[in-house]
Amino acid sequence: MAEPTRDVSESREPIWQPEIDQIRRRHELAGQMGGPDRVRQQHERGNLTVRERIDLLLDEESFRERGILAGAGYYDDDGQLVGFHPAATVIGTGQIDGRPVAVSGGDFTSRPRSGSGAESGNGGKVRIHSGGDKSGHIESLAIEMKIPMIRLIDGFGGDIRATAEMGRTYLPELFWPERWGKLMAEVPVVSAALGSVAGLPAAEVPASHFSVMVRGSSQVFAGGPPLVERSMGEKLTKEELGGYEVHARSSGVVDNDAEDEADAMRQIRRFLSYLPTNVHQLPPVLDCDDPLDRREERLASIIPKHRNRGYNVRRMVEMIVDQGSFFEIGRYFGRAQVTGFARIGGMPVGVLANDPMHYGGAMGAKEARKFEKFVDLCDVFHLPIVNLADQPGFLIGRPGESAGTLRAGVKAAAAINDSRVPWATVVVRRLYGVAGGAHQDFSRFCFRIAWPSGEWGSLPIEGGVAAAYRREIEAADDPVAHRAAIEERLIALRDPFSAAEAFAVEEIIDPRDTRPMLAEWLKIAYETQLPSQLGVRVRYGMRP
Repeated sequence: MAEPTRDVSESREPIWQPEIDQIRRRHELAGQMGGPDRVRQQHERGNLTVRERIDLLLDEESFRERGILAGAGYYDDDGQLVGFHPAATVIGTGQIDGRPVAVSGGDFTSRPRSGSGAESGNGGKVRIHSGGDKSGHIESLAIEMKIPMIRLIDGFGGDIRATAEMGRTYLPELFWPERWGKLMAEVPVVSAALGSVAGLPAAEVPASHFSVMVRGSSQVFAGGPPLVERSMGEKLTKEELGGYEVHARSSGVVDNDAEDEADAMRQIRRFLSYLPTNVHQLPPVLDCDDPLDRREERLASIIPKHRNRGYNVRRMVEMIVDQGSFFEIGRYFGRAQVTGFARIGGMPVGVLANDPMHYGGAMGAKEARKFEKFVDLCDVFHLPIVNLADQPGFLIGRPGESAGTLRAGVKAAAAINDSRVPWATVVVRRLYGVAGGAHQDFSRFCFRIAWPSGEWGSLPIEGGVAAAYRREIEAADDPVAHRAAIEERLIALRDPFSAAEAFAVEEIIDPRDTRPMLAEWLKIAYETQLPSQLGVRVRYGMRP
């Protein structure tokens, strides 16, 4: 008769304790990243490590790392672990303001060293692994769990040393656009460039709903300075090639720039605070102690009587929305167009406005691209749009024509007609021409009011008179006086009250009533219109 099996659980020492100790040991080694020297070099460059960045970004002690054991182990002749080089990507889930997010961070300190895929410094045998596709894994997790995806990018893509070690080249294949497309159609995606970023990681930066880079310490480029010099004969520093003045101030590849990495993390947290966790939810409504019936006296005087004078459009926005709630996106790209998030009565909205201090607020090609992307962003995540319109038309002249303003402007207008979110237009001053007409979707009801400073038409009277009455003006005894007389006669016709009498505009209001009226409209939109959109799939995703 066989003896009964002894219950090993009765042992004083857990039989799996050696393996459990090894897990703890590997976690400790992974936490050291690329080692003290590499960490020190990272700090000397003025950059944080990936783990320090994650701690800054997420709610305290909320990070749950995944794949911490991925990397290269080093073993002695007896097969015992003597060292570990972690994979150069840290992934996991955590929380921001109590809501779940997925995070992927590039660990520049753990980049492979020259000469081999990994070096132990311990004289041990190395068992090299690639670490797997950790970035792809966490992005797939974000899609399936329907939570925002945040990329903290610090590193570059292809390394010619890998080709040398592999002994052959490979045919590039674009496997990631499909996954990125699914991401951007389902959940908020944010990318932060936090070092020198090139190759595939550089492509991740604009493949997001919001991107940010750090002034002076991060750069983004398709190919770095050595490759540019060898291929193009142009010698540039990293900052000249892809610094914040290039991409956050000119090209539009990056939305915002930050003072430092802590500021970048604050901007990420703030951006996400306006958006739902995924497209199947509504934006989060917060408690608000700013009275809905607040009437800002300064609004009655902010638009100058002199039509050629500008005003501070950001100050105007802040007078209307909840105090301190305006978060601008892409301030220095397409500067005549202002875009950003805000709240009115705690309810998130997307804000569009024109800045008359740049091109008079006219829509150039950059402004149109910025407008189009922002409208798509609001539509995907169900943010009602408030358009504070002062649009004199498309940017004209050689700068406007050579930049392809008309094509970009038509695409911007198409974005409005594709949108489904509740839309309110406040005509604060001008609406002229095709660009002026693109201030709402005319195939459905959109809430529209005007200020007494409003004016509109096919084109501004002053320029239109010179074109339409050219021969008559040239034939006059005093062409200058004759043109002025015609302009004076026609200018009287742009009185907004004449348009209101013909019901061409629904209502002209006291500017101080703007906030109360928008709050009333928004309350209905959040209660009735937006919930009905959750069961309807968007007609499109959102391309970068």
